Amino acid sequence: MLALISFSALAGDVVEVGIEGYQYRPAEVSIKAGDSVRWSNREKRTSHSIVFPAEGGLESERMFPGESWRRQFDKPGRYPYHCGPHPEMEGVVLVAE
Repeated sequence: MLALISFSALAGDVVEVGIEGYQYRPAEVSIKAGDSVRWSNREKRTSHSIVFPAEGGLESERMFPGESWRRQFDKPGRYPYHCGPHPEMEGVVLVAE
């Protein structure tokens, strides 16, 4: 039981970002190191992805309507991102210690 509690504490929180109307909602999120962000595609017909250009173009899998993608952030910093097929869609994850 103690190990399970420890594991849960290390997992961190999950912050939700919706994708709808060709926007990330919210476009800016602030989290702590060890937390995760889950992007959920709430569009009816359009697919999206998440691209982190400052990290060598790290890109999520394409998310079709109803799908989501999650990433854990372990290091403090500023992580700007945009949508692969729609680069005008932009957001940022701010990670504090």
